[in-house]
Amino acid sequence: MIEARHLRVLRAVATTGSFSAAGRALGCTQPAVSQQMKALEASVGTPLLVRSGREMRLTQAGEALVRHAGTILAGLTAAEEEIAAIAGLRAGRVRLVSFPSGSSTLVPAALAALRAAHPGTRVSLEEAEPPASVEMLREGECDVALAFRYEGAAGGQEGEWDDLVVRPLLSDRLVGLVPEGHRLAGAGSVAIGELADEPWIAGCPRCRGQLVEVCEGAGFTPRIDFATDDYPAVVGLVGAGLGVAVLPQLAIESVRPRHARVLTLRPAVRREIVALTLPDLAQVPAVAATLDHLAHAATRQP
Repeated sequence: MIEARHLRVLRAVATTGSFSAAGRALGCTQPAVSQQMKALEASVGTPLLVRSGREMRLTQAGEALVRHAGTILAGLTAAEEEIAAIAGLRAGRVRLVSFPSGSSTLVPAALAALRAAHPGTRVSLEEAEPPASVEMLREGECDVALAFRYEGAAGGQEGEWDDLVVRPLLSDRLVGLVPEGHRLAGAGSVAIGELADEPWIAGCPRCRGQLVEVCEGAGFTPRIDFATDDYPAVVGLVGAGLGVAVLPQLAIESVRPRHARVLTLRPAVRREIVALTLPDLAQVPAVAATLDHLAHAATRQP
């Protein structure tokens, strides 16, 4: 294996014409130069210099190696500078995946703060719901995944993230949503069983599964008349008087619930919002900074 320090010595010998002059140029002794040249010749398996008295000249192999040394050393220098920039957050890239209500609330504030603090760091954003987003992280398709899981949900979620670095962000409470003319619109809070006979508007399949579980725990199965993954569409359907819904509080923060009323849900149902990454990626400065800014943005949520 050819070492960069040996290439630097060879180039100095070729430039100065002697071991002693090369040593002076490099700030080391003549024996040290001789020793490194012997090590380099042993590595390549052929003589690189022909020594004759005080003079020396390059062999054909030596000339070839000196010719390539400049390009190799320049590439190494460029690599060292780029890595130093990434380590110092003067450069870098982070691929972030988030679920929609996180994209509209936590992510904008976090990325704006990250850009202000480290303008050389580039972040890309893609949307996906867990568990798809978590699999993207494990498959190397992203560096940070914003995800959630419901507290006390059936299905054995404990241990599902044991191989990942988990950064807790916030606990997001589900809320009820009814039309403004609904009999419960002014109640302030509602037990989910009070909505048993209502037509329902459901969200994504993962959210719907949690809704069905909560409703069945209250003794009924919701009649789902409309299904959409789009939170503004859910709010619009409720506002039009077409049904009731349960949404995460985080989703309400980014959607104006026109003609609909938000009610506190009893009993409380919460989802844990986290940022996930791989253990090795957590050591990358740009990824660590992204996690920090997401955590700070979460503290600013009501």
